[in-house]
Amino acid sequence: MPEGDSLAKTARRLQVLVGEQVEVETPHPRAAVKQLARRLDGRTLLGVEAAGKNLILRFEDGVVLRSHLRMSGRWQVRPRGSKLFGRPWLVLRGAEREAVLWNGPVLELDDRAVRRLGPDILDQPPELDGMNVWKAEALWEARVSPWRAVNDTSDEELRAILQAAHELMTTSVETGRGRRVAYNRAGRGCRRCGTPIEARGQGDANRTAYWCPACQPDHAH
Repeated sequence: MPEGDSLAKTARRLQVLVGEQVEVETPHPRAAVKQLARRLDGRTLLGVEAAGKNLILRFEDGVVLRSHLRMSGRWQVRPRGSKLFGRPWLVLRGAEREAVLWNGPVLELDDRAVRRLGPDILDQPPELDGMNVWKAEALWEARVSPWRAVNDTSDEELRAILQAAHELMTTSVETGRGRRVAYNRAGRGCRRCGTPIEARGQGDANRTAYWCPACQPDHAH
């Protein structure tokens, strides 16, 4: 699956079409039924940005297209009029270049999903406070202390933390609601064992870490 840094590079390549009035084609039938060509053809592309694993294309009149590449999707930028082999999902043609989307099943002309996206570590500047929420919640879910050194954390625990973060953030994107069981709950009872949640500044930036001292011991099991 293309990761955030790959999407950022793709967004950079697509900048060649920003400011141009694009011609739009949807050769793939599953894209054609979305009527993207009717909505986008002839509009000026105002900006392209990566948001996590999403590519956001902003057109005039407030029209926003979200592209998620799933496992095998990819965007290609090439000279306008190059021969097509196969049926891409979307083609955006500018005066000299065209952007072609292959195997990109997630295409939405709706910015509600965009507004629900969590913080992106590649943002400039990154929204560190927002990321701290997911850190606190994922560590609580995996029962790992924020004070545990990485060298003292097993591969299984690290996988559990990443899996928890994935599930929590996915739920937040899909429902628009984020669960809070540790973050910003200092002094309140842990929802798993009842022990009061503790909080203390951590790292050079002194950002607050939240954890349950009973469920998340700072020593390896």
